[in-house]
Amino acid sequence: MRTAPRGPGSECLNTSAALGTLDSALGHATRLLETEPALAAEQATEILKHDPRQPMALLLLGMARRRCGDTAAALEVLRRLCDEQPAMPGAWLELADLLTAMDNGEEADAAYARYIKTAVRDPQLRKAAAALNANRIPEVEELLRAHVARHPNDVAALRMLAEAMARLTRYRDALALLERCLQLAPGFDAARHNYATVLNRQGRGAEALRQCARLLEKEPHNPGYRSLYAAISASLGNYSDSIAAYESVLAQYPQQPKLWLSYGHALKTTGRIAESVSAYRRALSMEPRLGEAWWSLANLKTFRFNEQDVLAMRQGLARTDLSDDDRLHFEFALGKALEDLASYEESFAHYAAGNALRRRAHGYDADENTRFARGSKQLFTKEFLSERAGAGAQAPDPIFIVGLPRAGSTLIEQILASHPLVEGTMELPEMPKLARELAGADRGPEDVSYLERVASLSRDELRSLGERYLAQTRIVRKTDAPFFIDKMPNNFWYVGLIQLILPNAVIIDARRHPMGCCFSCFKQHFARGQWFTYGLEDLGRYYRDYLDLMAHYDVVSPGRVHRVYYEALIEDTETEVRRLLDHCRLPFHADCLRFYENERAVRTASSEQVRRPISREGLAQWRHFAPWLGPLREALGPLVEAYPWAPEAEG
Repeated sequence: MRTAPRGPGSECLNTSAALGTLDSALGHATRLLETEPALAAEQATEILKHDPRQPMALLLLGMARRRCGDTAAALEVLRRLCDEQPAMPGAWLELADLLTAMDNGEEADAAYARYIKTAVRDPQLRKAAAALNANRIPEVEELLRAHVARHPNDVAALRMLAEAMARLTRYRDALALLERCLQLAPGFDAARHNYATVLNRQGRGAEALRQCARLLEKEPHNPGYRSLYAAISASLGNYSDSIAAYESVLAQYPQQPKLWLSYGHALKTTGRIAESVSAYRRALSMEPRLGEAWWSLANLKTFRFNEQDVLAMRQGLARTDLSDDDRLHFEFALGKALEDLASYEESFAHYAAGNALRRRAHGYDADENTRFARGSKQLFTKEFLSERAGAGAQAPDPIFIVGLPRAGSTLIEQILASHPLVEGTMELPEMPKLARELAGADRGPEDVSYLERVASLSRDELRSLGERYLAQTRIVRKTDAPFFIDKMPNNFWYVGLIQLILPNAVIIDARRHPMGCCFSCFKQHFARGQWFTYGLEDLGRYYRDYLDLMAHYDVVSPGRVHRVYYEALIEDTETEVRRLLDHCRLPFHADCLRFYENERAVRTASSEQVRRPISREGLAQWRHFAPWLGPLREALGPLVEAYPWAPEAEG
């Protein structure tokens, strides 16, 4: 319960000099409210004798009656106030709080809905909204934390604060705030929309879809809800549903460039490249400053910009009104266009500029990953793994492909997914999510409490975690194939956990020459995550930590992880494919050599490359940029010369 009525509704107080005595009386009643509510009620009653419709006195009286335990009287006063002052947000909020406490959910929901409509009158919320629109997130958090401390049931403030937390990728906080919103006001559809969106970003697509279904049940033709349904369907691999939903919305609302962009992404994933390009072009025709559309064209990898495109991107970057987000997309896209034109020095300058913008927006500490790798080696010893051998869920279904991004994991996935016994899915978030839950925090792998928690898990808990992983990934499996692929590259951090909770799962390490792999990451703009890729030195250190950790598992669990060198796969595809299938306990199948004929959906940046036969093209592309990669080579140190495959190193 709030301690004073100041805040929502306080703007209704007449502060003219003629009412100085009234101000004094109201202030006195407010101060009495917490410690002596009966006296506060008396003071408010005295004020109302002189002015029976004084809104702040009525609000004070209702609050005081509630504190005195006279719920019926409080309810009567607050309902009267809301009837007389329908534009007073504090009255509706107080009424909603009281109805919630009385377990009158339906009326409380209606009162919260009225509050939400009037909350824009509150100056504190208006100030926070302006800061949020300007993306001044620290200011938003400071304003709203203080506001929510005084008004803990202010659903409008809770939702706004959740939006700020989501922008900071503090999804755990955002979900908690939105869950509180919906607990108080189940009919707060805007909060439910936010909730479904954050759930989807957290990889909880099935839950997000249920929330979206509730919204669509109320408003089946709402374009925002239909677009959200399309996005969630895509995240769950239901691309035909996603594409149909986007097409339905765009048929009614064609002047929506960002919808065309999302539609293009779905088309790209299913291999409908010409239509995807057309969708991206359509978005740009409406909004030439939409940097993500330019990058989406570049990210097709096989697409080539024309002279007019290059000129348009240069002109775009010359603008002074570009947001940082649009600008960094322009930088990466122009870098790709110039690389294709062999203008390597200028290309690198644009890649570097895009990375600098991205790095400035997202902090990264390489030391944390190094500490985590060191802690993992200390925990996952041969003895530790042996003592818990066979403890997890016994199903052999998952095939994990781990490593760094841009190391050939999509190619390996496409090869395996061409086998009739294997289903390709996508980069699944379940293993990192389990690790975060074990850590009890919405953080990355650096949280050492994750390792402490793993050390304490019983055999039953290990089995339960494995069963949870299998259950949570069931929704993305669309066929009856006995095996499925999880190609989240960052799962190399959790190889120890995988061995414990899924002892019969296959683990494959996709590895590529350190210079080629790291530079390919540097010129790739990742939609989210992969913060280590935005600095050359960070990339080198990350690769070193990755190699160090995987070498440890080679020692403590020899043969458990099968390594595929990208260069070897290019040089002698059939031999490497046969070795790969043997390790997966799969019979050889010729379709695995014709992987490029597989029409399955592919979501990663390599989607178009794996729809073509294997080629040496691009194998040593990094060498064109060697003069500017000194920090990377220095950070990698002896790993460059020690890499066992020379072709890429030699060009």
